Amino acid sequence: MTLRIGFVGAGFNTRFHIQALTEVRDCEVVGIVSHTKASADSAAKLAKELGVGLSARAFDSVEEMTADPSVDALWLSNPNHTRIPVMEEVLAGSQRRETPLKGICLEKPLARTLQEALQVKSIADEIGVPTGYLENMLWAPSVVRAREVLWRRGAKLSGRPYLARAAEEHAGPHSAWFWQRELAGGGSLLDMMCHSIEAARWLLTEPGAPRSSLTPEKVSATVGTLKWDRPHYVQELKNRYGDAVDWSKNPADDFSRATVHWRTDDGQELLTETTSSWCFVSAGIRHTFELLGPEYAMEVNMAQCGASVFFSREVTGEAGEDLVEKQNAEQGLMPISPNEPAHYGYAGEDRYFVQSFLSGTKPKLDFSDGVEVMRLLMAAYKSAAEDRAIAPTEPELETYMPFGEVRLD
Repeated sequence: MTLRIGFVGAGFNTRFHIQALTEVRDCEVVGIVSHTKASADSAAKLAKELGVGLSARAFDSVEEMTADPSVDALWLSNPNHTRIPVMEEVLAGSQRRETPLKGICLEKPLARTLQEALQVKSIADEIGVPTGYLENMLWAPSVVRAREVLWRRGAKLSGRPYLARAAEEHAGPHSAWFWQRELAGGGSLLDMMCHSIEAARWLLTEPGAPRSSLTPEKVSATVGTLKWDRPHYVQELKNRYGDAVDWSKNPADDFSRATVHWRTDDGQELLTETTSSWCFVSAGIRHTFELLGPEYAMEVNMAQCGASVFFSREVTGEAGEDLVEKQNAEQGLMPISPNEPAHYGYAGEDRYFVQSFLSGTKPKLDFSDGVEVMRLLMAAYKSAAEDRAIAPTEPELETYMPFGEVRLD
């Protein structure tokens, strides 16, 4: 049996998934919808070139692709401000099908606010098919293996871990909408701490135990705009994206830090510390994980890819990202990621959700989990704004907007 996948969105993230599918059996790409037909055609061409979508084609709309009987499942990688309209189109297309979709996956974060995330889940509940929340770091091989060994050897002999740290920092995202806070919903915290908070929680969760075995009790956070509101960098963004991106008037956060206090079923207190940034400049991404317990520690540095090259200042050429994601230099000592889609967990997560949807088993990470991640992100923004610890149970979080504005286009 083959799972025939339709992608919504044809940008950076979708292309990562298409590359990852070269390592996944029993699936093929059959459709792409994007804001332009040219970008959809380009992604379909990539799927054909890689042999994972020989019949891949561009569709005119999300509803049309959803309704088409050649599509079994959807992977949604569309911008944050289009999450609800796209889900409404998926609902409309689903109502035209004779047989239901086998599943819907949606990239992190689930939406821009907790209220929107709840709407996304509500629409998915109405559609009534299995859902998957795409959080690739839970399938990154180095993180998976280190966690397994630490829990099997360290935790078994000296007690459960009590502190997890996760950081993801780079020099900024690729597309203009990320930099427009009313479209994205926020800055680096919303864009990347969704990775770090969920990964840190997962590291602290005993293998085999449900996600609910850890309860978040309070969130303390700090956010800042450290780099991109400086005049030189304000102009750089304008040069790159036009006047629609003006951080002198509409900045978001380019640095964030959060501490979450968790409680286990038997009353133990645990901590996660997470950091996100758009103002970190090095060879590539700073992407680290730590897990600490009574007599042990785990460290994973995703930038250590196992290979590197050196180019002297005599070697010049076009700028790009042919060595590692978010590459910031073309000279000096540079890391090389031999297989980024696998290294960052995309291949693992895609393999997992393909098999879950084909077998009809409930995924271990679905839209409900995406809602809970959003709850913690909103608590972090509220904590930073009000300079106090925020309980994730505070009812005001359901209507909280970090910058007081969102816009549907």
